[in-house]
Amino acid sequence: MIGIINYGLGNLKSIQNIIKHVGGNCRIISSISEMEDIKKIILPGVGSFDHGMKGLHKGNWIEPLNNLVLKNKMPVLGICLGMQLMCKSSEEGKLSGLGWIDAEVKLFDIPNGTNLKIPHMGWNTIKIMKRNSILEIEQEEQRFYFVHSYHAVCNESNDVLALTNHGDNIIAAFSHNNIFGVQFHPEKSHKFGMQLFKKFIEL
Repeated sequence: MIGIINYGLGNLKSIQNIIKHVGGNCRIISSISEMEDIKKIILPGVGSFDHGMKGLHKGNWIEPLNNLVLKNKMPVLGICLGMQLMCKSSEEGKLSGLGWIDAEVKLFDIPNGTNLKIPHMGWNTIKIMKRNSILEIEQEEQRFYFVHSYHAVCNESNDVLALTNHGDNIIAAFSHNNIFGVQFHPEKSHKFGMQLFKKFIEL
């Protein structure tokens, strides 16, 4: 059973629907008391960094999630803002992040003379950097849907799972042991998103 964490932000129903579509069992979790039979976690998120962290604090999620993810090594997938909240900090806000990944979140630095815009919005391809459990490394031209103005910068190169390009190469996904984060929205990414969720279910 996969628990989709409800802390007030994210496309919860869309994620729930696509997981069920590919054969997974999941439910939306609104308090830690509902976690009894949960084996994996999805941390979604849309919005600003501090708003997201305030939601986690308000729902008393921080300590229980730290225990599940860091101590019990429960697999967790962060999506968009959920991925960013796994980092140590963000230029978008003042609050500390969860710190599960040794990374900071930075605003895009778009080179002068380009027509690129912030946010990075729409379909983009990714380049997979290491063997992993959630993305098909042999598959060419995997495309995912992005909407973001900030991006994660990992301090450990081994944590970088996939890159995309928007003015420069940026991290599209990271992983460290049981922790996975994707900057794109797999629930909006059709067949490639479904492949990702199916592999996460099968972990």
